[in-house]
Amino acid sequence: MAQIGRMLFYDRTLSGSGKLSCASCHDPANHYGPTGNTSVFEGGAGLHQQGRRAIPTLTYLERMPPFSIGPDLGNDDVAPRVIAVPNTGNQRSSKSATDTASSAAHIVPQGGLFWDGRVDTLQQQAGGPLFDPDEMASTPEHVTARLNMSPYRAALLALAGARGEKDPAFLREEALFAIGRYELEDPHFHEYSSRFDAWLEGKSRFTPLERDGYLLFNDPQKGNCAACHLDHITRDGLPPLFTDHQYEALGAPRNMAISRNTVARYDDLGVCDSQPDGRKAFAAYCGMFMTPTLRNVATRHVFFHNGVFHTLKAVLDFYAVRNLQPEKFYPRGTDGKINIYNDIPEKYRSNIDTIDAPFDRRSGEAPALTENERQAIIAFLETLTDMDAPSVAHVADTVTGQVGRGQDE
Repeated sequence: MAQIGRMLFYDRTLSGSGKLSCASCHDPANHYGPTGNTSVFEGGAGLHQQGRRAIPTLTYLERMPPFSIGPDLGNDDVAPRVIAVPNTGNQRSSKSATDTASSAAHIVPQGGLFWDGRVDTLQQQAGGPLFDPDEMASTPEHVTARLNMSPYRAALLALAGARGEKDPAFLREEALFAIGRYELEDPHFHEYSSRFDAWLEGKSRFTPLERDGYLLFNDPQKGNCAACHLDHITRDGLPPLFTDHQYEALGAPRNMAISRNTVARYDDLGVCDSQPDGRKAFAAYCGMFMTPTLRNVATRHVFFHNGVFHTLKAVLDFYAVRNLQPEKFYPRGTDGKINIYNDIPEKYRSNIDTIDAPFDRRSGEAPALTENERQAIIAFLETLTDMDAPSVAHVADTVTGQVGRGQDE
């Protein structure tokens, strides 16, 4: 099934344009993330439709728990007990890199896939872009027709059985399941082959600058990065994923390079928009988006859910001086005042993190991180790059002949 999924992953003809495959956005040569530096991918039937959000990586999703709202479990890969969602006024508790368990009583959204956690399985995730009119822009009928003409049809039907022959919907679901199996079974989706992993095993050393960055990453008064991007081996002895699977509202600036954002009434509120009537029932979580893994982050050129930043330096600057120098990130309104947190409606801005370092600094105070310290953290983040990423030629499919680049020139 995983071998069939590999063929599907590179099959451009599944898309409405016939020019996009899963690998078009999730390039294996770039750790199954986007290759370019545009904020969002352009897809659709004519390849000119902007996607809604930045393309996330497909790596290190094999331990993602299903979406739920419950106690913060810290460095754990299991889903918490689901409890009632507070409608308003969910008081945010502090998160510390040295004491992630201290917020265990806090009720948080966690788990799920995509930036908003709207699906729980890789099978469901594969169907999202496939049928999105702004992305692969396919239809169920088109996919069925392609599956029945594909070189892998016989193999897929052999596993789908008699029901797959008779039920097109079931055959499509089997195809999506196959893509999920490929992502689970191919080790390139979760290599754990970085210099950081070698350091964990005692096979490598940090440079002095990388060591400084590692200490700053874990310092609760400085970077405090490990409060959300957990970097310690789990209780089960598994390597860290550099995410706590949770959601945060960081107040990223509105990205005006996305055409939707030029419409004043349009808002993308993340996890609260993933649920029916979420802006009321999930108001306490509006503006929150998934905390992504930081593995392979140094190879990326698009950051945050809306792709508003394009370098790690810009990201670290935002973390360090968001509230101290807001003019660097936010526009001024017609009244001359800086429109801080301009991508989240004012009634939801209490959800934004303003209490954890480095976001806890106030006007007139020194930033939690100096420019040299930010560079040290970036040096540490560069140790998280996997060393064994496959080349495009290596993963060219032997049946379809298609490779990681998905868009015909």
